Amino acid sequence: MTGPGGVRVARYLGLTGAVLLAVAGWLGGVLPTVPPTGPWRAPHGPVAVSCWLVGTALMVAAWWALRAGAPSTRWAYVTAGLWALPLLVTPPLASRDVYSYACQGWSYAAGHDPYRVGVAVAGCPWVESVAPIWRDTPAPYGPAFVLLAALAAGLGGTLVGTLVVLRLYAVAGVLLVALCLPGLARAAGVPTRRAAWLALASPLVGVHLVAGAHNDAVMLGLLLFGLLVLVRSPGRGRALLVAGVLLGLAVAVKATAVVVLPFAALTALHGRYTWRGLLRDGGRLAGAVLVTLAAVSALSGLGLGWVAGLARSGDSQQWTSPPTAVGFVVDYVGGLAGRQPGAVPVTRAVGLLVLVVVLAVLWWRAWTALRGLNDVRQRVHRLAAARPRVTLLAAGLALAATVLLAPVLHPWYVTWPLLVLAVSATRTTWLVPPAAVAAFLTLPDGTTVARYTKAPGAIVMTALVVAVLVGALRGGWTNGTGRRRGGDAGPAGGT
Repeated sequence: MTGPGGVRVARYLGLTGAVLLAVAGWLGGVLPTVPPTGPWRAPHGPVAVSCWLVGTALMVAAWWALRAGAPSTRWAYVTAGLWALPLLVTPPLASRDVYSYACQGWSYAAGHDPYRVGVAVAGCPWVESVAPIWRDTPAPYGPAFVLLAALAAGLGGTLVGTLVVLRLYAVAGVLLVALCLPGLARAAGVPTRRAAWLALASPLVGVHLVAGAHNDAVMLGLLLFGLLVLVRSPGRGRALLVAGVLLGLAVAVKATAVVVLPFAALTALHGRYTWRGLLRDGGRLAGAVLVTLAAVSALSGLGLGWVAGLARSGDSQQWTSPPTAVGFVVDYVGGLAGRQPGAVPVTRAVGLLVLVVVLAVLWWRAWTALRGLNDVRQRVHRLAAARPRVTLLAAGLALAATVLLAPVLHPWYVTWPLLVLAVSATRTTWLVPPAAVAAFLTLPDGTTVARYTKAPGAIVMTALVVAVLVGALRGGWTNGTGRRRGGDAGPAGGT
């Protein structure tokens, strides 16, 4: 679909898919008055699921067809906007998390500590709309989002009104992402028409960030805005302060943003890459982030209670998380031998340890690549061209590692690395397929496909993990000289 006729077909193919998804939302989406009973038990369940599957397939096909880039940046923005319109006026799709947001905001506004008690104990009048697994658990979100949710409950009054305000938050986050994309892409030397298409036209963004109103949209908007400020004005005192506030707010919405901070510190550095310069500029940025976190925690009156709430975010166990899938398979094998290993907590812990190592390696490789620019000829020009690409790519890879190695992987988590890598990766053929697959992992009423495919899904995911490990080991043996093979295999790629 590269000609004028083909791109027009892609635009309206995706729009048709978005309309079908909106229809699926009205027939069998996450309606507030309908309890979670399963996709096939609702009055219009089969029709809703059929519209959902066909609509998702059409949107994914249209997005895939132009994965190398839309005809122009403007065309990408207009098309993504068209696709979002039907999803703006449909009930929440593919997740009940927005009802948890509403109840947590109501609980806080009513004087309860959402980090100590679940929404059921707090007496939220909308608790029946919350997924049962999250009714008695503390909020896993930061104090900034708790304040926003409480404001939504106050402004909305009713459940529907609260949902509308929460969706407006999500749309504002996506619009902020759209505002930042061109500047970040140009700074990293990535075509803006491709970055805009990969990021904004992705079905994951329309379905989960817009229609699902996930707070990830707010986090990502603040995160990209903070990175853009650093890219444009590294080392400047006022810019470091503004960026630190934005990044601190992103962490105070959802703690996931914290993995980007070490790479943001590299972006903050001005001039030659030295440890002294890193401590100077990175320290200022870190100070602004910490002050912002402390201020928001104090303003909410909740202190650091939100940190303890993060521990309950892993209560859900699904094979979509590679460490969890490996644990399932170990338990299955142990069951055949008459044992009950209980391996999931162990494999999850191993995954987190591996994540720490991967993040450290990514940071060190980015720092080494940037240090190498100190001695090249025409250093000023090379630094200006290479700095954003190295740091943004490393940040995107760090988010990808976080998604893959965390105890839980929901489809909307894929938007974290997708949006950052869209503006930094020179090659994206490896990025698009996982995002396309993730679009099919949920149903309109919030049911996850993983719920019905636990054993086969875990086996397939574990096989993929083994294949990746074997491939990495073989690559290490065959490429023992340490020479890079090009592409975006690491943060130094493309510099």
